[in-house]
Amino acid sequence: MLFAHDTECGLVAAAALVNTAGPDREGLPDVAALDEFFTAYGWTGRHEHTEAELREVRALRPRLRQIWYADTDEVVAVVNGLLRESHALPQLVRHDDEPYHLHAVPRDAPLATRMAVEAAMALADLVRMDELSRLRRCDHPDCENVLVDLSKNRSRRFCDAGCGNRAAVSAYRARKAASHS
Repeated sequence: MLFAHDTECGLVAAAALVNTAGPDREGLPDVAALDEFFTAYGWTGRHEHTEAELREVRALRPRLRQIWYADTDEVVAVVNGLLRESHALPQLVRHDDEPYHLHAVPRDAPLATRMAVEAAMALADLVRMDELSRLRRCDHPDCENVLVDLSKNRSRRFCDAGCGNRAAVSAYRARKAASHS
């Protein structure tokens, strides 16, 4: 583990949330999809299962996406804005058999607020450690997904949507075609 557990979870969840939106896809089409996302990324606390909550979570995605395209000062501005707007007050908490970790808003805060603050807190750690280079965009030319490179050797190039496999297959086919010509 390169960072604190809650930092890594916050970063991975933020990237996954960003990747639910694309020019030709909606990864959170309905409340049921948000419910699945909530469970898959280990969110706890308040979850209203409403269209309004879904709209609030979707509205967070463009703000988080811009972080993957920003320089350090722009990232800091977004992070500080998210923390300020959410009235974040970091505190150590323990729940659900997890060790002590930071929460900066109450568990009964709206889900989109908690998502914003968790992402902001995790990103603040990256800024403080001068590790923003771990925020990457997928190297596959047909993909607009983002990723967090948590590998020790900083070698991750592709998102979790199968782009690494597609790139390997394309390279294999290109080598095969070159050897037959």
